[in-house]
Amino acid sequence: MAKRDYYEILGVNKGATAEEIKKAYRKVAIQYHPDKNPGNKEAEEKFKEAAEAYEVLSDENKRAQYDRFGHSRGNGGFGGHHMDMEDIFSQFGDIFGGHSPFDSFFGGSGTRRRQRKGSNLRIKLKLTLDEIANGVEKKIKVNRLVRADGVTYKTCATCQGNGQVRKVVNTMLGQMVSTTTCPHCDGNGQVIDKRPPGVDSSGLVHKEEIISIKIPAGVSEGMQLSMAGKGNEAPGGGVAGDLLILIEEQEDSKLKRDGNNIIYDLHISFVDAALGTTVEVPTISGKVKIRIEPGTQSGKILRLRGKGLRDVNGYDTGDQLIYVNVWTPRKLTPEERAKLESLRNSPNFEPKPDAGDKTFFERMKEFFQ
Repeated sequence: MAKRDYYEILGVNKGATAEEIKKAYRKVAIQYHPDKNPGNKEAEEKFKEAAEAYEVLSDENKRAQYDRFGHSRGNGGFGGHHMDMEDIFSQFGDIFGGHSPFDSFFGGSGTRRRQRKGSNLRIKLKLTLDEIANGVEKKIKVNRLVRADGVTYKTCATCQGNGQVRKVVNTMLGQMVSTTTCPHCDGNGQVIDKRPPGVDSSGLVHKEEIISIKIPAGVSEGMQLSMAGKGNEAPGGGVAGDLLILIEEQEDSKLKRDGNNIIYDLHISFVDAALGTTVEVPTISGKVKIRIEPGTQSGKILRLRGKGLRDVNGYDTGDQLIYVNVWTPRKLTPEERAKLESLRNSPNFEPKPDAGDKTFFERMKEFFQ
């Protein structure tokens, strides 16, 4: 079953501000909260669906990727992990505010444990033009924080696992109740029970892991991909951070990229330009032969349709544009010079542009319209 559009789920348009998205999520979450709809599985699924949409649209990087890729973008795509109620309450319950009348829907008054989220990791990944054109699966080494072997956790005795503590203060206006983050477990609701020698109080250690990631075809320089839960783990069994992959393009020695189009500079002699010939040119899918018509002028642009890069969203494929450059020899033998001198005054060797000929800039404009 196809996933619904995140903007549609929250009832906002694509240009919505962060505050508008937050307000929209609050409204939908209240409507479908399990406490207001006990035993209603449909409402529970809509509640989870709204939380998933908010998780993406409230994050600047994830929202930009979603706008470009949609739901499907290879390994680590949006919606790749199922959010349970604990995830939702721990990550997004605080948008209702500590004094909101809706606090009770999220277990208010300190009855909800706040899970800590691990930090994100960022790496750079260099890709060749061939890898960008066809997509590739890469295995990368990542040094991330994970729970050390032998470490176990137990419920915090100070807050009884709630992550928060209440304090009653007598004032001239009567008793005032304040709720603060538990200072013993830092709001996690859990503390380390056992840990082996050499492990610090966080219970985490650095570990090198090999992670496989599928890069979709058509990515570009500066694009950032995300793999949920592949960043650093959090103390106390919290939610792991994300692995952010920044794409870098390696320059190709022959082919240049311009958006989804591929550019190739072809150099031919003026003899081949005058008489016409067949030449072999490289493309991202292998070499192909093309025909150079007699009388081809320097600056002419030839187009190989569909020989460019596939759009990362899969909507379209670019072309390969071949810029023809007529090469003039720098050194001539006496015999070659004599032959050319005999042709210097030939009417056919005088520059006579046809009235219908386009300038180089006109041809460029035509090809990129």
